[in-house]
Amino acid sequence: MTRSAREERKSRVIEVLNKARAMELHAIGQYMNQHYSLDDMDFGELAAQMKLIAIDEMRHAEMFAERIKELGGDPTTLAANSVESGQDMDVIFAFDTELEDEGIASYNEFLTECHDCGDSISAKLFDDIIDDEQAHFNYFDNVNGHIKKLGAAYLAQKAGTPSATGLNTQGFVARKSGGAPA
Repeated sequence: MTRSAREERKSRVIEVLNKARAMELHAIGQYMNQHYSLDDMDFGELAAQMKLIAIDEMRHAEMFAERIKELGGDPTTLAANSVESGQDMDVIFAFDTELEDEGIASYNEFLTECHDCGDSISAKLFDDIIDDEQAHFNYFDNVNGHIKKLGAAYLAQKAGTPSATGLNTQGFVARKSGGAPA
């Protein structure tokens, strides 16, 4: 039995949504691992921001899963890559900048695929999440630039800062925009 053109388009959208979900699951693990490492190194402020970004990624993973379920698919539980642990301070933010840049590029391709398949709802989901990923990219790129330019002087300002994010954790993007948790 052959699948209808509509079913084929829906299948293609589910495929890119699951690829994006797998990327988000990887980012969650990566950023939480870095959060713990930064906290252990006594860079609490940087650790707290990393945790909030991981929470944003958790929200994204859930949003992709919900859309996959709406389309009749099964959300993946597998991360796109394994977590890189034990990274040095001079690697963490450069690594994350690249991770976010690759994610934005992929999500733009996935958005186009959704449009090509006539699924404007999934395309809008990608468009909204790209905005969050751009905020993450900007943060990581800025911190990486400070570490490269200012080195120990910048890190000395961050050492010994608190890592607590509070009980009502909204995530990085929501906190920056003053919005309520989604």
